Amino acid sequence: MKARVKLADGKERAIQNTLVTSFWHPDGTPMSAQQFMEALFGRLPAFFKDEAELCALWSLPDTRTRLLVGLADNGFGQEQLAQMQRLIAAENSDLFDVLAYVGYAVAPLTRAERAARAKVIISTHFSTRQQVFLDFVLSHYVRSGVEELNQEKLAPLLRLKYRGSIADAVADLGSAAEIGQVFAGFKKWLYADEAA
Repeated sequence: MKARVKLADGKERAIQNTLVTSFWHPDGTPMSAQQFMEALFGRLPAFFKDEAELCALWSLPDTRTRLLVGLADNGFGQEQLAQMQRLIAAENSDLFDVLAYVGYAVAPLTRAERAARAKVIISTHFSTRQQVFLDFVLSHYVRSGVEELNQEKLAPLLRLKYRGSIADAVADLGSAAEIGQVFAGFKKWLYADEAA
């Protein structure tokens, strides 16, 4: 069963009210899911001014990490955001989708939907070999989550794709610098809105 929560922007968000969750205010007092959503909505403008800035921050592992740390420091940790993710029925989505839904009433996309949209754009910006590698990366993202897009995952993904041989990856995809640019560069399209 879903409940509707009307936030200060005048738009309603739906949450499942059949799930039992515990949210805690930074001062240690318990809060309802509605109160948590209202508090998160009120604090989001301190972290990004609009959906485009959220997309830009989330696309880069370093700024995504800083955003998540800042949110956690203000009482909106990953565990609480994951609970909100379940409440809005977005378990197969990113925490990005939780933030976009609460902040801007944007319907969450699953990671599979997001990857499928990105593949269309990627096909026009990367070589065929790079696309094959990015498809491999996206399959891991869909299965495991946004952590697969962190920079420290690049070498393990290359080893997995190229059966342990970074030399084969370089021969197939280009120099280490080029591979790094491909791995970093495609993410902006993963989080771009459909109009982009």
